[in-house]
Order: sequence, then structure tokens, then C-alpha cells
Amino acid sequence: MKDGGKHINIALFVPHAGCPHTCSFCNQKTISGVGKRLTKEDIEKAAEIAVKGEYDRANSEIAFFGGSFTAIDRDYMEYLLQSAYPYIEKGYFKGIRCSTRPDAIDEEILNILKKYGVTAIELGAQSMSDRVLAMNERGHRAEDVAKASGLIKEKGFELGLQMMTGLYGDDDETAVSTAEKIIELKPETVRIYPTVVLENTTLARLLREGKYKPQTTEEAISLCGKLLLMFREANIKVIRLGLHSGGNVEEGFIAGAYHPAFREMCESRLYFDYVSDIIKKENIKGKITIYVNPSEISKMTGQKKCNILKLRELGAEAKVKGSEAVEKYKAQIKCEE
Repeated sequence: MKDGGKHINIALFVPHAGCPHTCSFCNQKTISGVGKRLTKEDIEKAAEIAVKGEYDRANSEIAFFGGSFTAIDRDYMEYLLQSAYPYIEKGYFKGIRCSTRPDAIDEEILNILKKYGVTAIELGAQSMSDRVLAMNERGHRAEDVAKASGLIKEKGFELGLQMMTGLYGDDDETAVSTAEKIIELKPETVRIYPTVVLENTTLARLLREGKYKPQTTEEAISLCGKLLLMFREANIKVIRLGLHSGGNVEEGFIAGAYHPAFREMCESRLYFDYVSDIIKKENIKGKITIYVNPSEISKMTGQKKCNILKLRELGAEAKVKGSEAVEKYKAQIKCEE
């Protein structure tokens, strides 16, 4: 095994197991693309493939996602942890990451997770509005998120929180409020998932009955860009923005904000808004050079040069160059003579 290389997560799905509720948006088999019961052999096969490659062992994890990990049968949960733990003991991975419900966390469960090398716990908060949580049949309240988050941090785990936009009964103002309340809980990481409507869900029924209007991709891009900036300014890392591509998502998708390059589209919009605001305020016309961080050039340019084309409509003929002096999501403009 070679050390070094990039961070990886061995993502293992425990589909819908243990979850006492069927939330309005949930069709876990469609989201994960997995329906069968996870076994020790599955874990070992995935881990053995990974350890043969080159990756950053100090920052890579085995991750149990899907369903509600700490709400599954206790013996089965420990069986999965015992199957993964040898790879933690041998130093192949820094620890185990799991995701679960806020109301499936208590001190006893946290002690078990600690015993088997779990280092990071993500909670599916989804919203910090009790009204929205109830309308989407979550079965927990915002206070459960706060209580579980406090316990997780107190026990020394890395805390991750997941939120959704565009839920039934949600709006931009409520989503921003959710982000503000999540920031107050000081998680290390956040995932933001715009709601998508999947077959065989309550949302699919509500959509067909005309009772639910999903976010468009454009609406979600505008909102999620703002949320991304909020978390960045709070020094909270957004480790996922948009639903994972792959699995059966494309086949089960009916409506909502889904695109395999959703995060890049949000970041590209942030750059356009930043630059266009300057151009409008300073009444800039003609040829300009836009400087951004070198890693961000493609985002400033936009897919199929869409940002360059939109700036042309404002009267600016732009080209984009890299500069290490410019921080992420910012830009500098130089007018050409």
C-alpha cells in the first residue's frame, strides 16, 4: 500500500435500515442505488480495493451512509462496525464516519461508536423549522438537532450537519434561517441537498395533486450560492452541494433541482454575480481582464463560457486569468486600454 495521494471515503450504504419514519422525500433505494443488506464481505471487498491504491490514509475514512445508522438493530450496527474496525486499527483509514437521525443519538450510542473507531457523525437535520419538519414527516424537532449536536461535540466527534432546500412548505427565508441556526451549532462540515422529487415518495404524490411546487434548478442555484457563502464566512466546510450522481437517481427523478455538476453551477453563479455587480456599479465597458484564483478559472468562465457571454451582454468583453493573490469567490477586474 502506498501512502500519500488524495483523500477518499469508502462509501457504504445501509439503505433505509432502522429508520422509523418515511420522510416526504425519501426513497432510499433510489438515492443510494442499493437495496440489499450490507455484509462484512461487502465492507472487506470495498476496503481491500482501496488499500491497494495510493491515498491519504491520515484523512480518509470508511463511511456508513443511507438510512439511519444508529437506529438500526444494535447487533447489526455493531456487526458492521466490527467488520470495518480492523482497517482503522491497522491505520489504513483515520476513522469511521456515519450518518444518522438527530433523535437516534444518546450517550450510550456515542460510547459504542467511540469504541469502534467512529470519528465523525453527520446528522440529517434537513431543516431547523419545526413546521417544515412536521410537514415533511421527519418525526423529530429542531431541538433534537441541537441536543444531539451538543452531545456529539462534547464526546469529541467531528460534527457534520445536513440540510435541504426546497422542501414541502419551505422557502428561501426559512432555508437561510436554517443555515443561520446550523452555524450557531458550529459543525465542522455541512452538506446541502436541494430537494428532488423521486418516484414512490410523498412528494411525488403531492406534486401530482398540485399541492407541492418543487424548486427549479435556477432557483436552487441562486439560494444555494448564498448558503455556500454563509458557511464559508463562518469557516464551516461544505463537503457536498447537490445530490450525488450515479445510483438510480436519474431513473427515479421526477422533478426538482438535480444536476450532476450542481456545485460548480452554484459557484459559477457566485463569480458572475460578484463581477457583474462591480461592472454595473462602476459602469465598466469594453475589454477587461478578470483575475481569479487559478483553481477557479473554469468557474469564472462558466459552462460553455456562459459567464463570458452574459458579461458581453453588459458591454464587457472579458477574458479570465489566474492570480494567487485573489481569494476564492472573489475577483479583480482590470480595464484594458
